[in-house]
Amino acid sequence: MSTDLIDANVSPTGQFDILSKYEINRLSNESRGSQYQTFRNCSLAVLNSGGNMDDGKELLETYSNFDISVVPTERSIKLQLKSAPASAFVDGKIINGIAEHLFAVLRDIIYVNSEITGSPLHDLTSSQGITDAVFHIMRNAGTFDRVRGPRLVVCWGGHSILSEEYDYTKQVGYELALRHLDICTGCGPGAMKGPMKGATIGHAKQRDRHGQYLGITEPGIIAAEAPNAIVNQLVILPDIEKRLEAFVRAGHGIVVFPGGAGTAEEIIYLLGILLHEENKDQPFPVIFTGPSGATEYFVRIDEFIASTLGKEARSRYQIIIDNPQEVARQMAAGIHEVKSYRKEIGDAYYFNWKLKVTSEFQQPFSPTHESMLNLALHKNQEPYLLAANLRRAFSGVVSGNVKDEGIRMVEKHGPYELRGDPGIMHSIDVMLESFVNQQRMKLPGKEYIPCYKVLSK
Repeated sequence: MSTDLIDANVSPTGQFDILSKYEINRLSNESRGSQYQTFRNCSLAVLNSGGNMDDGKELLETYSNFDISVVPTERSIKLQLKSAPASAFVDGKIINGIAEHLFAVLRDIIYVNSEITGSPLHDLTSSQGITDAVFHIMRNAGTFDRVRGPRLVVCWGGHSILSEEYDYTKQVGYELALRHLDICTGCGPGAMKGPMKGATIGHAKQRDRHGQYLGITEPGIIAAEAPNAIVNQLVILPDIEKRLEAFVRAGHGIVVFPGGAGTAEEIIYLLGILLHEENKDQPFPVIFTGPSGATEYFVRIDEFIASTLGKEARSRYQIIIDNPQEVARQMAAGIHEVKSYRKEIGDAYYFNWKLKVTSEFQQPFSPTHESMLNLALHKNQEPYLLAANLRRAFSGVVSGNVKDEGIRMVEKHGPYELRGDPGIMHSIDVMLESFVNQQRMKLPGKEYIPCYKVLSK
């Protein structure tokens, strides 16, 4: 066996400590059922935490012999690993945090398949049914605390960022934690790890021993953005749309750091929701921030939003450059408004039921060459609907960049083609080209070959 691989049995953590015979047999059987490949791939991604790899296809090919099985025991289960990355172990024993993440994969992938996706109790064709499914998945993961007040800051940003940008995300996380705020990210490296790392110091200084470091991901992206070691709660939603909804339902404010197409997708998703008439009066603090060297990045983002979604969209966020303390002060003030609003209307602190998320932002989008070409990228529609289609366009670019399925599709059929109004297509082209020039599409050191072509009608 290669020295960088290891076989091991992993004992359960948390809710898997005590199981009934029925639960043991069901987990054992369903783990080898229709969801096995997803369960295996997500488990491999977790085991590769900290690895310098952002390519789902590359990860699966590198560890093609990896296997994971649920082994029944008298009182519970164990996970049997074969040809697993040795970096997940210390002196032959698996790292505790990685073990927790492994069982989170088992919980979310198998639970969602048996209790959500395959259950007639959840109507995943309706908007409310999808929101209910997101709620159940988050609650089952133990992320809700009925006593805890609003304090969860969602931090978005790229996995491929400059060292000065990474250091800046740590400073912001530190300042947020000093104000007793928690961190939620996409759980990967770069701008997803930095705020959590900084927050650990801030929480420690405040003797806040109950800091929440929530990581939210989905099966298609987890291989490219493996959960970092600081995440103490990991939740895997079934697809990118439910992942995005989980962010905006669970979070009380959002900080956006520099990133690439994935960050653009998140920004447009959020603004599209906030542009809906029913959300116009709801407080939701949104701050774009980075060090002075990231000024050009936010200029491009701001210009893109102005040229596509208009002035109202620009009014829903503020840009603060090179000032972590001001970011934290403004976010704390914004979350205080959120608390007052939720208290006044009687909405839960832990899940934003009042926020209107329409089906255009909820229904899963499969980025095929045909669906990408047929996106309605024009201004002859409500701004929030244009935002929904722009979000899908960026989602396709992310898929072609880092997701196993998307990479293979582009290799087979060539780049995705985007077609629409000349003004919108020019704005998309300029912004994506700036991401390429700033090396925000892939980790540095790798040649980036665009997975897309921008065409005008």
